Amino acid sequence: MAFRLTHLRNPLAHSLPRIPFSRQVSSFESVEKAIKCAVETKEYLQIPHLVVSLKEPYQNSKLFSFLSAFHHHHRIRVIDEILQSFVPVRPRSLPKIVYSSLLTYSLQSSDPLPLSFAILQRTLRSGCLPNTQTHLLLSDAWLERRRGGSQSVVEIINEMRLIGYSPDTGTCNYLVSSLCAVDKLDEAVRVVEEMGGAGCVPDVESYGAVISSMCLARKTSDVVKIVKEMVSKAGISPRRGMLTKVVAALRANREIWKAIEMIEFVESRDYPVEFETYEVLVEGCLEVREYILAGKMVMKMTDKGFIPYIKVRQKVVERLIGIGEWKLACTVRQRLAELKS
Repeated sequence: MAFRLTHLRNPLAHSLPRIPFSRQVSSFESVEKAIKCAVETKEYLQIPHLVVSLKEPYQNSKLFSFLSAFHHHHRIRVIDEILQSFVPVRPRSLPKIVYSSLLTYSLQSSDPLPLSFAILQRTLRSGCLPNTQTHLLLSDAWLERRRGGSQSVVEIINEMRLIGYSPDTGTCNYLVSSLCAVDKLDEAVRVVEEMGGAGCVPDVESYGAVISSMCLARKTSDVVKIVKEMVSKAGISPRRGMLTKVVAALRANREIWKAIEMIEFVESRDYPVEFETYEVLVEGCLEVREYILAGKMVMKMTDKGFIPYIKVRQKVVERLIGIGEWKLACTVRQRLAELKS
């Protein structure tokens, strides 16, 4: 059931800390007590100045453990007020340690979502990145909610609206990268495919995280499917290096025909394919002894104004001659000579 959150008004009025001893506090217990006092008096802008005396406090989820004594709705309201109070703070990275501590605390709580999404969203919008532990904690929290399939991707993401936050693509992308980081690629793909239903349109970062992870895992059939979906259904142009990475994975699996078919599909949708992608493609053709195919790929490269590296083009001509394909070898050599002139 949705409930209204009370946001702070005029947070700039408290932009300077009122506790001059905050920078002198050193022990964890003292800082925790001072933070609790700041929360009780709603002096939230003191908190970033209080935590600077601690060394890497984001590794300790106990920094905000006192919040567990609050009623569930009250705890959400307090954390929301803290997040909203930080919006006008400059530099935006000043509350970074607080964001990390709150996020770690929330993700390790008994009911981490959707509150953790709200904290993550504010962290990312401030230009900060959560600590690396967040990937594991977030993916665990997500998979726990998804276990058994009782809740859909859209339903869980949309729970952010119940606490006054609107889901966005950046937050979903971080979830996708977290799932990829723990090798839950099928779930990551599901999030990418369904996040649009929550108003979060997948972008090149969404697909890029999944594609990179699939390439590392050599899941070539799946990655080709995702690339095709990205350019045909989502209408997103592959970013630089993306197709080269996919072709390299296909080359490693000696699936060069599948790589060529994918490149032709991308080009049929009027998206550009860069020089490096074709270079890897030709090298792959040579490795699997598809010399005629290599010659045709070189001709296709020249049609685009690309000239293969000298060792590659020499090897293509030599291999064509070696199998008796004199005509194609001469055509390739002549075309290269024309371009070089």
